[in-house]
Amino acid sequence: MGQVDAVITRRLASGAPLVGQVARYIISSGGKRLRPALLLLVCGALGWRGEQRFNLAAVVEFIHTATLLHDDVVDDSTLRRGRATANQQFGNPASVLVGDFLYSRAFQMMLDAHDMRIMEILAEATNVIAEGEVMQLMNMHDPELDETGYLQVIRSKTAKLFEASARLGAVLAGAPPAIERACADYGQALGTAFQVIDDVLDYAGEVEEMGKNLGDDLREGKVTLPLIAAMRRATPQQRALIRHAIEESAVGELEHIIAIVRETGALDVAHAAAAAEAQRAIEAAQQLPQNEHSAALVQLAASLLQRRN
Repeated sequence: MGQVDAVITRRLASGAPLVGQVARYIISSGGKRLRPALLLLVCGALGWRGEQRFNLAAVVEFIHTATLLHDDVVDDSTLRRGRATANQQFGNPASVLVGDFLYSRAFQMMLDAHDMRIMEILAEATNVIAEGEVMQLMNMHDPELDETGYLQVIRSKTAKLFEASARLGAVLAGAPPAIERACADYGQALGTAFQVIDDVLDYAGEVEEMGKNLGDDLREGKVTLPLIAAMRRATPQQRALIRHAIEESAVGELEHIIAIVRETGALDVAHAAAAAEAQRAIEAAQQLPQNEHSAALVQLAASLLQRRN
């Protein structure tokens, strides 16, 4: 990861100082670096040690950072990872434009691999992520959204870059198709579990641990699995209250909504869904050669269920 950070620092160089200032602000804000770590772990599990892994790990982190910059503008978020969002600190125009810079710089860096398969994977992932963002926007304030629609959004918006990161490690290592598919399945399952737990924490976490405001999803009109499960199990009166909160972003009802989510067992439903995805990731990782790197992939999937932020 030190090598990846060195690439990130070098490739943030720009003739416009604000680019580096905004990008460094968000990249250095305590992110977990899960996507680049995932690429490195897959390369390690498959025994590939080429320098290009550092470049592509930085690429996926740039793409992820660009999505965060744009997300926070779209969602009008004020807090991420325990401090002010970039749009709060530097304004919306700077956040959007620096996000654009990171996307374009990532595509410049992809060319260094001289591999059309890598370009194909990253181009498709970036496109699917954008589609996921649009789907989420269309689903805002819609109390009729079901679990299928919810999963479609998070597998596009969040899990796709996890999937691409793991698949890239396999492609770099020249893995056979079955192993490449196992790596992609691992990334998709891990990313899905990660997002489901993230959505659970919006109703079950603590601000100090999460580094973001509780109830942000409700404020933004996002219908996530805890709410979907609560709607399914609630009384008619409770269901009406949740529906109103979703349609009107009624954060004033947050305490009541949290109480309903907990009372109906909706958090247990969401945790069970995340556990199923984590188990799917573990089973995929077990198809890789057995070594310390593949063991770390298994441990990473298992650890998601203890995630607190």
